[in-house]
Amino acid sequence: MATPHISAEKGEFAKTVLMPGDPLRAKFIAETFLQDAVLVNNVRGIQGYTGTYKGTRVSVMASGMGMPSMGIYSYELFSFYDVENIIRIGSAGAFNDKLQLRDIVAGMGASTTSNFGAQYEIAGTLCNLADYELLTAAVDSAKELGQELKVGNILSSDTFYDDRPNNMENWTKMGILCVEMEAAALYMNAARLGKRALALLTISDKPLTGEETTAEERQNTFTQMMEIALETALKMDKK
Repeated sequence: MATPHISAEKGEFAKTVLMPGDPLRAKFIAETFLQDAVLVNNVRGIQGYTGTYKGTRVSVMASGMGMPSMGIYSYELFSFYDVENIIRIGSAGAFNDKLQLRDIVAGMGASTTSNFGAQYEIAGTLCNLADYELLTAAVDSAKELGQELKVGNILSSDTFYDDRPNNMENWTKMGILCVEMEAAALYMNAARLGKRALALLTISDKPLTGEETTAEERQNTFTQMMEIALETALKMDKK
């Protein structure tokens, strides 16, 4: 039962899907953490795998960059493949000056500059939130792994190169921890479809100081975030 963007058959995705933006990060996770991983999708190079982690069936598939791309893939997984939980595992730029490279953030809320939510014709402003059970499971998993997880509001931006000089400062004043480009669309799809979603983000760069990780590091070395997500998937499989 292929969709326009996913070639997998129904049943080939697990209940929980880990979703990095980068297809090569999806491949790395499958090869590093999953046993008997099988490639179930490679349409447009968006690699999706299903295998087992500590005996539990888990999938990982890329979302691509930006909210339109995340919107398509998460909608199809939720709607046509019986996926219940999607955990975005991505990179983010720090707005809060207390965040350091490789710190891990859980997006309790995802503010946005996107017009993605206009489709719902809501007479007001939608608050895009993570699923509480997923968030709690991730916080518990991080503690068990001895990792510190910073929880708060993040920004999902439609622009990587922003022409507004005070944009970062204005969002920071409102308590935004970091910026990425996909979580808000994921949270909206999950809310609309009655599913669960969470974004876990590793700080890959600090715009205020110029510190940054390389593309290869973002692809292959954010393993602490990956382990938190996998342990969270184990907990959610029992619910």
